[in-house]
Amino acid sequence: MNRNKNAFTNGLRDGIPIALGYFAVAFSLGIVAKKAGLDPLQGFLSSLLNHASAGEYAEFTVILANAPYIEMAFVILVTNIRYLLMSCALSQKFDTDTSLIHRFLVGFGITDEIFGISIGRTGRLNPYYNYGAMAIALPSWAMGTAIGIVAGNVLPLSVVSALSVALYGMFIAIIIPASKTNKIVGGVVIVSFAASFAASRIPLFDRMSDSMKISLLTVIIAGLAAVLFPVKDEDTVPTKPDKEVAEHDA
Repeated sequence: MNRNKNAFTNGLRDGIPIALGYFAVAFSLGIVAKKAGLDPLQGFLSSLLNHASAGEYAEFTVILANAPYIEMAFVILVTNIRYLLMSCALSQKFDTDTSLIHRFLVGFGITDEIFGISIGRTGRLNPYYNYGAMAIALPSWAMGTAIGIVAGNVLPLSVVSALSVALYGMFIAIIIPASKTNKIVGGVVIVSFAASFAASRIPLFDRMSDSMKISLLTVIIAGLAAVLFPVKDEDTVPTKPDKEVAEHDA
């Protein structure tokens, strides 16, 4: 019980800067939601159930165009498909006896930033760590959208857009320590930046959504890195010291 409580507290602490960044981004998202005709409650529920800025921007755009529900579902699936990869990667950090309900709930709350702090944890991942981060980050995302609908037009659009820069700074702060510690990770990050920039300039990818580009690049770059720089298997179950084993056997 204490282990779960500590993990939840750590997640809550690490989720505070994410929550602040989410609120700023969702505030500007609320302006788009207002143009699409959503009221504050609808905007709140939308952001509470859809935790991706790209996915919600696409959602509100489809609503604004009066497109059918099937088109909305397809657009959101495509823009959010990268979270399937993140959930699969994160599931490898759980203990094998972690229940399906924990895996489902953690997968539901996956975002780029929560995935970043979770995958960066050493050792096995306790689901309650994710619950702590989700408990503060996701409501902040939803509240930011609702408040943006109510008061988004009070501030100049340039000021609201500038607030979103905090989210990118926060994400960079997540990947820099791991890149400094491991040269291979740092190299993969640089290659990812370069490949992402190239994909945004190559006409072949113009018809592909940003989320689909990210998913495709993730599979290709991560696959190549796994083949070229495989991680040596290590025993994940801690072994008892020789003295403790001897005393136990006695």
